[in-house]
Amino acid sequence: MTEGGRSGDHLKRVAVAIRGLPPARYLLAVSGGRDSMVLLDAFARFRSDAVAAATFDHGTGPAAEKAARLVEIEGTRRSIAVVSGRRADTAVSGEAAWRAARWEFLLGWAKELSAHVVTAHTRDDQLETVVMRVLRDPRNTSARGLAAMYSRSHVERPLLDVRRSDITAYAQEYEVRYMDDPSNLDRVHLRNRVRLDLLPALERARPGFGDEMIEVARSAAAWRESVERIVDTLGLKLLPPLVVPAEPLSHLPPDALAILWPAIAARAGLALDWRGTERLVAFTTAGRPGTKIPLSGGAEVGRTASTFVVRASAAE
Repeated sequence: MTEGGRSGDHLKRVAVAIRGLPPARYLLAVSGGRDSMVLLDAFARFRSDAVAAATFDHGTGPAAEKAARLVEIEGTRRSIAVVSGRRADTAVSGEAAWRAARWEFLLGWAKELSAHVVTAHTRDDQLETVVMRVLRDPRNTSARGLAAMYSRSHVERPLLDVRRSDITAYAQEYEVRYMDDPSNLDRVHLRNRVRLDLLPALERARPGFGDEMIEVARSAAAWRESVERIVDTLGLKLLPPLVVPAEPLSHLPPDALAILWPAIAARAGLALDWRGTERLVAFTTAGRPGTKIPLSGGAEVGRTASTFVVRASAAE
């Protein structure tokens, strides 16, 4: 028996998760690591609607190049086409730059192939993300932040309720080839410190801590979805810019506005922090037609006689 039950139980959980996606055209995001290579194998084993696997070389060295080659070999072996990309601006480094370049590549190919992006994020990834967001701003972490990858998204994450131990068991059972990313052990990255040090310590100090945080994320996601349904009724128009009728907001108290504005702004691709939210709440009640306020990242919100106009960039 392996951790968490028999090996067959692990394999069944992976299979059920992959089969649970509705029929569509899917573009698999495959890095060459264990989780994404299991995603590749499971799609080939249990489905027939993966139009391609997409692998992206961040330009970080021989390990990244070798991982990209492995994806190409293993995808071809499973009769799944592989599209490859490489980050052009290797002078800019850091997790944020790597992530932005990877998503630009993935979304570009998804549009080209009329496909939905599928990632191999697991329950462990979700837990790490929630804990990291709380660590960064424990007083102002919103339900949007706590929900993390459980939130409504254009990206499919079928393995999000599957534990990393299940993925490991699957990889062993089916002899899935993958590469261990050496950066996953580098504690310079916050996620690695959370994964390797903090979460094990918290679980020892409070058994069941991880399960409790996952339930918090589920509750936050359900609450956020209810907020999104309210926003759906407000009559927003994304031209762009995003045009928001003022009348539905005019009679709401500040605490209700503080809940709605982050969800409204997200429709324009704008992520509000708590400071921006406070400014928008005040502007909603006191802003006069013809005035506007700037927000972080070059965004701005203007007031007309009957609307608020949200621009993710002042130059939009």
